[in-house]
Amino acid sequence: MGVGKSTVGQLLAERLGVAYRDTDDDIVAAQGRTIAEIFVDEGEAAFRALEKQAVHTALADHDGVVALGGGAILDADTRALLAGQRVVYLSMDVEEAVKRTGLNAARPLLAVNPRKQWRELMEARRSLYEEVATAVVPTDGRTPEEVTQAALDALELKEA
Repeated sequence: MGVGKSTVGQLLAERLGVAYRDTDDDIVAAQGRTIAEIFVDEGEAAFRALEKQAVHTALADHDGVVALGGGAILDADTRALLAGQRVVYLSMDVEEAVKRTGLNAARPLLAVNPRKQWRELMEARRSLYEEVATAVVPTDGRTPEEVTQAALDALELKEA
């Protein structure tokens, strides 16, 4: 959350000369409501089912850069689909997360005691991110352009 996946994903797509797609945007467009509203109205399990389908569709139908929501890797089938793909895990520490997002209530999984919940989420997810990652790119203290270049370098990709 707040790591810059949308911004960096768009920059990567531009620099590689390919299309960009964000599965969170796909879900919002298909459902006609925000992710926070889906969480409140239907709960996390319902959102995760929508997310799984959105990721599977995007990976099957899209040849460019795909940005995944932070919880997409919780699903074992999704992790299996990511095997063999070029996957960049954009990492950051809690202090950077506070600076970028304020860890506010607009993030449904961080509504109560956001710093503690962010740390717990990351402890639970970090190994899954690393499992699917081709490259880990730290974002702390870096501009989106610097992160984009680091991702290109880590993946050994050339700009279009």
